[in-house]
Amino acid sequence: MRIKSQKDFFSGLLFIVVGVAFAWGATSYKVGDAARMGPGYFPLLLGILMAVVGMAVTFAALSIETEDGDKVGKIAWKPLFFIILSNLSFGVLLGGLPSIGLPYMGLSAAIIALTFIAALAGDEFRFKEVLILSLILAVACYLTFIVALKLQFPAWPAFIAG
Repeated sequence: MRIKSQKDFFSGLLFIVVGVAFAWGATSYKVGDAARMGPGYFPLLLGILMAVVGMAVTFAALSIETEDGDKVGKIAWKPLFFIILSNLSFGVLLGGLPSIGLPYMGLSAAIIALTFIAALAGDEFRFKEVLILSLILAVACYLTFIVALKLQFPAWPAFIAG
């Protein structure tokens, strides 16, 4: 068989690999059944669904002809770097790093930092727009996760919360 769309083929393979990894990882938890779902039920189903979607995309890449073969281009290093950095920063700011004595900064600071760092991945950066977006996201996340869902993680920095 000949690959007719490289982009779709490799994205389909990525979906399959990630889906199988999630499904495999979910089997280490109690899965349960539809009536009594365990902690591994949703990740297992999500992993299977993701692998099935990956198979469909890969099959389409092998069967549907594209104009130029949809070649895979260069890796966009700048967006890749800033998106990974924003996620790592979010985790560190949310929970801190007790091993090196870095205190947590809480949900609000983590959301604001995530938004600003991720915005650097784009072609243009507008400070005012990013500031407004980050504040709206921080308030929405606070209301959703802390107030409505009553999740137990820090909302404010350690030096404010005490």
